[in-house]
Amino acid sequence: MKIILYCFLALIFTPILSVAQQKTEISDWRGPNRHGIFTEKNLLKQWPENGPELLWSFEGLGFGHSSVAIANDKVYVTGIKDTIVSAGTLYTFDLNGKLLWQKEYGKDFSLNFHGTRSTPVVVNDLIYIESGMGAIYCLNAEAGNQVWSVDFIKDLGVDSVSQFGYAESVLIDGNSLFCVPGGKENNVVALDRFTGKKIWNSKGFEEPATYNSPILIDRSGQRLVVAMSAGSIMGIDADTGEMYWRVEQTQQNKIHANTPLYFDGKLVVSSAGRESTSGLVQVQLSENGKNAEVAWRNKKFINLMGGLVRIDTCIYGSAYLKNDWQVINWKTGEMLVQNKDLGGGSIIYADGMFYCYAENDGEVALAKSSPASFEVVSRFKVPLGTDQHWARLVIGDGKLFVRHGNALIVYKVRE
Repeated sequence: MKIILYCFLALIFTPILSVAQQKTEISDWRGPNRHGIFTEKNLLKQWPENGPELLWSFEGLGFGHSSVAIANDKVYVTGIKDTIVSAGTLYTFDLNGKLLWQKEYGKDFSLNFHGTRSTPVVVNDLIYIESGMGAIYCLNAEAGNQVWSVDFIKDLGVDSVSQFGYAESVLIDGNSLFCVPGGKENNVVALDRFTGKKIWNSKGFEEPATYNSPILIDRSGQRLVVAMSAGSIMGIDADTGEMYWRVEQTQQNKIHANTPLYFDGKLVVSSAGRESTSGLVQVQLSENGKNAEVAWRNKKFINLMGGLVRIDTCIYGSAYLKNDWQVINWKTGEMLVQNKDLGGGSIIYADGMFYCYAENDGEVALAKSSPASFEVVSRFKVPLGTDQHWARLVIGDGKLFVRHGNALIVYKVRE
C-alpha cells in the first residue's frame, strides 16, 4: 500500500516540479526592466592599463547601431551587409564567438545613418526584431525562421517611416507585445506575441513615433505602458489600451531616444532642447496611476540618447557630446556632481560600477560614483569597428559586449 501511495504522489508532484524548474530565457533592451542595470556579479573593479582581456571579436556585421541580446547560451545581433538590397541580417554566435548561423529577416534602414537600430528581444525560443523601416519580425531562436511579421505601413496604416527610422525595441509582457507605430489610429498597439494578431490599439495623442522604447510599470496594481510620441509622454492601460494621461515633452527634431526610468510612482524622461517643456523631467503619478503631473524640470542637462541609470537617490548620465558626466538628485533634479574627464555617451551599471561608452571617440570607461563623486577608474579605446559609437554596452556571462558598427568585440570582465 505504501509503495502504491508513493508512486501516486510521485506522479502528482513530478510534473509540478519540472514546470517550476523550467528556465525562462529573456534578453531585453538595457537589461532586465529596461533600466540599464545588469545583474552580473563578481566583476572586475579595475581593468589593466590597456583594458580588460579581449576574448573574441567578429568583423563582418555590416552596418548597424543595435546592441546584442544574450539568451539560450547564444549571442544575437543584427546588421546590414548589402548596401543596395539593405536586407537586415540576424547573426547568432555561441558564447565563445563561433558564428552558428545568420539569417536575413527583411529590409532594414538605409537612409540617414544607414544600419539596424532595434536591439533584438529574446523570450525563450522566440526573437523579436523591429526594423528601421517599421516592421516587426518574430523569428524562431534555433535557426531564425520567421514565425510572423507585421508591417506598420501595410498592416497598421502608418503614413510613412520617420526621419531616422524606427529604433524601439518591442516590449514583451506575458503573451503581449507592445509597440509604438505612431499612426493616427494605431498609435500604440498590443499584439499577441505568438501570432502577431492585434489585441488592442490606442490613438494615443495621434503623433508620429519617436526613437525610444516603451516600458511597463505597475502603480498600485494599475499596469501602464509608458510610451512616447513626438511631443508626449503617455500612460496607457496595459490591458485595454485606454490612455489615462499625457504630459507634454518637446524637442526640436522630435528625437526622444531615451527610455524612461521609473521608481516609486515617479518617471524620469530626458530629451534634448531648452523649450519650456523639454530637458530632463520628472513626472509624478497619482496613487492609482491614472493621473500624472510634472514634479520638476532640469533644462540645463541635455541628454539626447545616451540613457540614464538610477541608483538609490541619484540619476547618473552624461550631457550630449560633451565631456560632462553628472550625478543628479532624483527627488529635486539638482546637479550634485560634475565630471569632465570623459566624452559624453551611453551608460549602464553592474556590480557596483558604471560602464560608460563615449560616442565621440569610442572610449569605454569603468567608473565608480556616489552622490558625492564620479570617478573614472579605468578606460580603453575600442580597437575595431566602423562609423558611430552608438550601440549600447551589454554585460552577460561575465563578459562585456561592445558593438561598433561592423564589429562585435567581447571582453572578460569577471574576476
